[in-house]
Amino acid sequence: MISTDEQKVDELLSRGVHEVLVKEELRKKLLSGKKLRIKLGIDPTSPDLHIGRAVALLKLRDFQELGHQIVFITGDFTAVIGDTSDKDAERPMLAQETIEKNKQSYFEQVGKLINLDTAEFRYNSEWLGPLTYREIGEHADLFSVSDFISRENIKKRLDAGKRVSLREILYPLMQGYDSVAVEADVELGGTDQKFNLLAGRTLQEKYGQDPQHVVMNPLIEGLDGRKMSSSWGNTITLNAEPNDMYGKVMSMADAQVGTYFELCTRVPLNEIPEILAGHPKEAKMHLAREIVTLYHGAESAQKAEDNWQSTFSEGNVPTEIPEIQSEGSLKDTLVKNSIVSSNSEFGRLILGGAITRIDNKNEEIKIVSADAPAPTGAVFRIGKHRFIKIK
Repeated sequence: MISTDEQKVDELLSRGVHEVLVKEELRKKLLSGKKLRIKLGIDPTSPDLHIGRAVALLKLRDFQELGHQIVFITGDFTAVIGDTSDKDAERPMLAQETIEKNKQSYFEQVGKLINLDTAEFRYNSEWLGPLTYREIGEHADLFSVSDFISRENIKKRLDAGKRVSLREILYPLMQGYDSVAVEADVELGGTDQKFNLLAGRTLQEKYGQDPQHVVMNPLIEGLDGRKMSSSWGNTITLNAEPNDMYGKVMSMADAQVGTYFELCTRVPLNEIPEILAGHPKEAKMHLAREIVTLYHGAESAQKAEDNWQSTFSEGNVPTEIPEIQSEGSLKDTLVKNSIVSSNSEFGRLILGGAITRIDNKNEEIKIVSADAPAPTGAVFRIGKHRFIKIK
């Protein structure tokens, strides 16, 4: 059953939305009761989806709750090429084994926000892999090189004398052809994706389909104030355990809280101003509860809040600490268990004194060696708010 509730449709087209193409036409379709196909694609360039991706995923859920058919595409083929829409340098080509490893839990992660039973899941290697050179040439003929290099980030790179590979030019064609393959009525994406989203409209017209509508969301800042990005490590991942997720929300700047309420939760919009009018700490705690509840449930959110208050208000170590398997050295243990993203990140944390061991008196012992052992039963603090125990 398709819902045509006018208030819900208008909020769908406004909450967390930067631009809609073409808005009035899409609104009419949504109010007509026609079942639309809503497309969102994400490339498995890292194993964990982060909350910046959840902005579009929540919008996908909004469409699903109105009764529309949502189509989630894991870009296992486009990930090889790499999208440069938000990058200031060329992305390396990913090895196929890396892509296969990264994509393993994508549907499970997406399932934290959408109903898996009614969603359509696809891999774009299904239709991009078989394309011939002739077909790719026909797609490319619809666009000019000047169209591509006039994009702001590409122009900046060229002006700075940085390399732009011909491979990068192919990406918008591939994302656009995804829309043809799944016959999308609407595609979701960030503002940095505009060129790629419009490419879908162009290619659909070539294949005799009605051009898709486009719903673009603004990009959110990560914990360091830059755009949230896995490559910068400033993310809150959807797989983060409750204490870590809660603590990361509490570490963000006060000025970010309102944006996160609007884009990353579904707290009613009319309630947000009242929440923000209170004490900044209380507003941030409210946000942290909402976000942890969204991914882990209310009980886990309450435990995470109790742990955070005990740790930061009373100076205690949390009573519930996640355990990870020892992999020998502390560095190998943290990297292989994805507690830190890489050896280089581990090194930066060590140099900054951000990795400490908690002794029996709850006192912190600074770690100075990158090859320090990870003994069974030891508790370590990573950064300001993350604790792990070696099992």
